[in-house]
Amino acid sequence: MSWTFDNGTILMRSALLGGYENNVYVVACSTTGEAVIIDAAAEPDRILELADGVTVTAILTTHGHFDHIQAVDEVAAALDIPFRLHQLDESIAGRTTPAPLTDGEVVALGDTSLLTVHTPGHTPGSVSFFSPGVLFTGDTLFPGGPGATRFEHSSFDTIIDSITSRLFTFEDATEVYPGHGPTMTTIGTERPALPEWIQRGW
Repeated sequence: MSWTFDNGTILMRSALLGGYENNVYVVACSTTGEAVIIDAAAEPDRILELADGVTVTAILTTHGHFDHIQAVDEVAAALDIPFRLHQLDESIAGRTTPAPLTDGEVVALGDTSLLTVHTPGHTPGSVSFFSPGVLFTGDTLFPGGPGATRFEHSSFDTIIDSITSRLFTFEDATEVYPGHGPTMTTIGTERPALPEWIQRGW
């Protein structure tokens, strides 16, 4: 299976899976083939196809909502890898993780790595993952605005702060790959719209 993204440092394959059109990403080191899965959302057989030919070391989970973890058990068992989540979302996910993700943690990926960025608001334990030039934002940032904050555990003010103080610190050219939908964006595309999002309140 071919790679849909290759910047000379990381490789990426992705698929829209499940009834909520979740993006599932396989991200690999371009030199060693060591890889992670970001959000084992649904359709475990298709996720395993995405992971064919690389050595997957973990499932990294952007947040604990059920639609992002439906294939976790099957994929983790098939590949004998850990499921990782921020500790603040364990109650939402209804499960614990043996190695919780932490803000600022550098996840090794062969000769490169992914930086874990705590971006609460959609959920208390939402995280994004950054490699220079590429940002996986889960349900924190989408083309056109922030993720939903209608849940009891969500906060619009908090998600705006996460976007402003954490994600918008990255360069304009940084490509943003969200948790749902077929479209990516860039930090530079979204940054000018921040005042509009704040004014509309969602």
